[in-house]
Amino acid sequence: MNVERGTTERVLTLLGLLQQRAVWTGPELAERLGVTPRTVRRDVGRLRTLGYPVHAGQGVGGGYRLGAGRD
Repeated sequence: MNVERGTTERVLTLLGLLQQRAVWTGPELAERLGVTPRTVRRDVGRLRTLGYPVHAGQGVGGGYRLGAGRD
């Protein structure tokens, strides 16, 4: 599989996951995607570059969530 195609598919899967639930932790997303939390952070950055408002919170109750609409 082409690496770029794999990345695109994974980022689209990440977007779908973020739409399914209010908040996901980095480790939860990493496990679902079969990647490391670092890769999740990079993919979140890719979504933000595309205009998707992905918010991140730290600590108890923190995690990634998709904001309303696109920036």
